[in-house]
Amino acid sequence: MDHPELITIFGGSGFVGTQVVQLLARAGYRIRVAVRRPDLAGHVKPLGNVGQVVPIQANVRNKDSVAAAVRGASVVINLAAIGIEKGRQRFRAVNVMGARNVAEASRLAGVETFIQMSVLGADTHSPSLFARSRAMGEAEVRSVFPGAIIFRPSVIFGVGDDFFNTIGALSRLLPVMPLFGAKTRFQPVYVGDVAEAIAEAAKGNAAAGTTYELGGPEILSNRELTERVLRETGRRRPILPLPLGVGTLLSIPMGLLPKPLLTGDRVRLLGLDNVVSDAAIADKRTLQGFGITPRPLDAVLPSYLWRFAPNGQFDRQTA
Repeated sequence: MDHPELITIFGGSGFVGTQVVQLLARAGYRIRVAVRRPDLAGHVKPLGNVGQVVPIQANVRNKDSVAAAVRGASVVINLAAIGIEKGRQRFRAVNVMGARNVAEASRLAGVETFIQMSVLGADTHSPSLFARSRAMGEAEVRSVFPGAIIFRPSVIFGVGDDFFNTIGALSRLLPVMPLFGAKTRFQPVYVGDVAEAIAEAAKGNAAAGTTYELGGPEILSNRELTERVLRETGRRRPILPLPLGVGTLLSIPMGLLPKPLLTGDRVRLLGLDNVVSDAAIADKRTLQGFGITPRPLDAVLPSYLWRFAPNGQFDRQTA
């Protein structure tokens, strides 16, 4: 039997969103998936019963479409954000004002629970424009919806992730692995664990007005993460640590590509540690605070990085 409550999820057809939709559909909620291109979101419909999950058109830059998307919902989750600026998709328009538009419409519609997805490292003083935009987005959300629940995950891994799939692709293409920010520390967190925490908050199991920081069980340097990918893919590649300044220079010609692997802003991010704070651990504003045991890299990476091995699936060891 379907839950009487309706949940609207902006960006619900993406990497994290599909996982959240699946968990909440299993719990019986009716779900409205608000996306710019509903015609490309058909894959979310089978995640629930017939008519339980409905994609609708909404653009966080368009206030009218946002208002229509949140109408009648008791919970709104905003996962919509961009990592690279392109065309009219600018950090300020989407990550800052887009977040405000969704929060404002939610407050006016009488939404009870508002959940905003951000990132670890969101900081208004960050050298990264992306990280600054996420912090500004949080501030805009809190200014109109003080009880908003904010999630800040570290690098998210899982089938279809950007981070590890990019390293895997580079290991297949390049004879040497260039590495920027070799000593930068990350705390990779599994997409399923992030989705579970968001779903728990949607069910009312999170404190209003709280910012949660989500990280996995391991803190590893960027170099160690690259070595882990090389091990999983069976590739032997020398790692060449390079200064961040070199990465910034390389990003200029790369920026001309339709989907650049490297931008100056991403290079700046690679120089910033991305780990859960001691304060969040002490206050139990972490995955463990939800009773979730975070999954390690070794439990998940082999399930999809085999694609980058020299002989693909035939390189996988079998029992």
